[in-house]
Amino acid sequence: MRNPFTADDAAMLLIDHQVGTAKLARNIDHAHLLANARALARTAAETGMPLVLTTSQEDRFQGPLFDDLQQIAPDAHAARVERPGVVDAWTYAPFKDAVVATGRKRLIMAGLTNDVCTVYPAISAIEDGYEVQVVVDAGGSPTQEADDIAVARMRQAGVTITSTNQVMAELATDWASPTGQAIQGIMYEEILKPLVEG
Repeated sequence: MRNPFTADDAAMLLIDHQVGTAKLARNIDHAHLLANARALARTAAETGMPLVLTTSQEDRFQGPLFDDLQQIAPDAHAARVERPGVVDAWTYAPFKDAVVATGRKRLIMAGLTNDVCTVYPAISAIEDGYEVQVVVDAGGSPTQEADDIAVARMRQAGVTITSTNQVMAELATDWASPTGQAIQGIMYEEILKPLVEG
């Protein structure tokens, strides 16, 4: 692979990982979803990647961000972009401004739900000239059909579809490097440990 995303040239965007929106992700196990979201947040925090968090209508059923995200990335949590209800986060100026401020043109996105909260900003960012990877298993949708349709729509628009382990391995580049060792540790603790030791 000639030009992989790296921790030095990509930014991590986590969209609407809120306690209420998580209830709408019915096509994925919630423990698996949370582990993947934690792994992405930790990867950004522990490698120095820019991490942008956003929420929608925290005072309604969507609720606050997962507590884990505040614990993992307190600064990013404090700086989160609280949207009043704009569906396509990319069209909400404070969110887009926060992404632009990272200086990165390669974006890794995950969100809840894939079929509403992720599909639109992913496509909008592509239209604005960004390279975008969407981590499908760090999100979910009310049905598998809805998730499949969102993935197909994003892929058709030029979004690269990926998984948590896959994008983490891409960012690692070399497991023996300092970045690779850090990411490998996160992957093991958050995702692989139950498989290896279970």
